[in-house]
Amino acid sequence: MINWPCFFKLEGDDELIYLRSETELMDECQSLIWCDADVIVDSNGQQFTFSLSKTNTFLFQIKGDLLSLEAVTVLIQAHEFSKAEMCLTKIQFKAIDDAIESLSYHK
Repeated sequence: MINWPCFFKLEGDDELIYLRSETELMDECQSLIWCDADVIVDSNGQQFTFSLSKTNTFLFQIKGDLLSLEAVTVLIQAHEFSKAEMCLTKIQFKAIDDAIESLSYHK
């Protein structure tokens, strides 16, 4: 079960896509061109892969161990660096859900 909010991490791209609800997730899944290496990271740091079933519903499967706060922070720093809008040393968080929520300000 995905804990909200979450973000998409697309393979080979530092951009992260913030998602606040299952509705937004379904909209993004339908509009994106995605691959098997793309993941969703939820507010607990859990990674999920996703696929489309034969009945055209999305299936989500847990992938690997939980990401640490440090690992999520590194992803967000890379995301911000790619936009060249913020000093990376200022990007620090106390919890994973706070880190993910910081992405909501860029929508």
